[in-house]
Amino acid sequence: MKKSTWVVLATVFTTLWIMGAALPAPVGAAEIVIGSLNDMTGATSDVGKDYAMGVAEAIAYVNDQGGINGKKIKLYQFDYGYRIPEALTKYNLFKKFGAKSVLGWGTGDTESLSPTITKDQIPYVSASYSAHLTDPKKTPYNLFFATDYSTNARAAITAWFDKRWPQHKDFGKRKPKFVCSYMFASPYCSAPIKAVKDQAELLGFEVGPDQDVSLLALDTKSQVLAMKQFAPDLVWHGNTCMSVAATLRDAFALGLGADHITNNWGFDENLPRLAGEAAEGVMGATVCAFFGENVPMMKNITEYAKKQNPGVAADKRLIRTVQGWGAVLLLAEALKRADKAGGDLNGPTILQKGFETLKDFDLGLGSAPVTFTAEDHRPAGKVPIYEYRGGKFTLVEQVDVKGRWPEKWNKDWLGW
Repeated sequence: MKKSTWVVLATVFTTLWIMGAALPAPVGAAEIVIGSLNDMTGATSDVGKDYAMGVAEAIAYVNDQGGINGKKIKLYQFDYGYRIPEALTKYNLFKKFGAKSVLGWGTGDTESLSPTITKDQIPYVSASYSAHLTDPKKTPYNLFFATDYSTNARAAITAWFDKRWPQHKDFGKRKPKFVCSYMFASPYCSAPIKAVKDQAELLGFEVGPDQDVSLLALDTKSQVLAMKQFAPDLVWHGNTCMSVAATLRDAFALGLGADHITNNWGFDENLPRLAGEAAEGVMGATVCAFFGENVPMMKNITEYAKKQNPGVAADKRLIRTVQGWGAVLLLAEALKRADKAGGDLNGPTILQKGFETLKDFDLGLGSAPVTFTAEDHRPAGKVPIYEYRGGKFTLVEQVDVKGRWPEKWNKDWLGW
């Protein structure tokens, strides 16, 4: 795919659809149609734009490597502005184009679409890592490459409890105090809250009142002042990077005095750029390597970033690019396996002979090896927790949630 082709496709086909004239484009016999739904202008575009570039670049790489056993991928990529109705419209357009699979984005739209996806039997590999989508008895065609939000939150809380709390002056004298900061109305932000509270109680925290912070927030002083009344030792952030940075700045300025952990979408290379000194010591869950880190696939990732989008400087790229590659490489591997198995390349074949044959499959991205079974679509149970300190991101601990609480993992935590 040539530079910026995906932008052209998004513009052209969106215009045709609005005019009521969208018709399936001619597809060659040796092509596999894939749809991609991305947020490049909406509430999560601070992380969505880089992810979208990663998706397009990874598709170009897969095609250059021979595609799906010789069949090239034809990508239709759209910006839906993080609007659920628009996502439904675009999904229907992908079906008209004969898409074999869809690369999705947000939790609200992905969860809203999941009953339709299940009925249509179209594998949907999203950037929503909501644990609600991991129970194949309920959502068999929803998949993703990364550890889910709930597992990530459990891991981040545990890493702080293991590493930071024992160094606190009040360790052994009282329970650590904990609050959550996130946008209540956002399905993405609220998806892991049940698991977050459960993990805090499991580890013996005193849990204070949640604070409602918009994904678009630039001023969070009132929420931080409310936190100060509870005096937390730890704050968990569930938003994306822009509003997490705003909250960190205000917490620093108002002397909250708490440590901070954040989910993966609130923790990337932009955090210290936006939060400045307030980012020092912040811990976060990551689901793959940062852009430029030394992992097997990084040479290809950086090469295709430069090749496909030369106008974007390498030092401005984010871990989100790598996450986009994760979704594409996962889907490509499932398609290759299903195609080799013979028969029609349809949803059940892609699911059962593709995704559900993956066992400890390493994508080469610094992410946990992926395993799917017919009973459990949680990709993995190990989460690397990083901190930003001294101008760089460093690994604090890899928390094995599955190994540490095997009975709860197997019996209680699937799907939430």
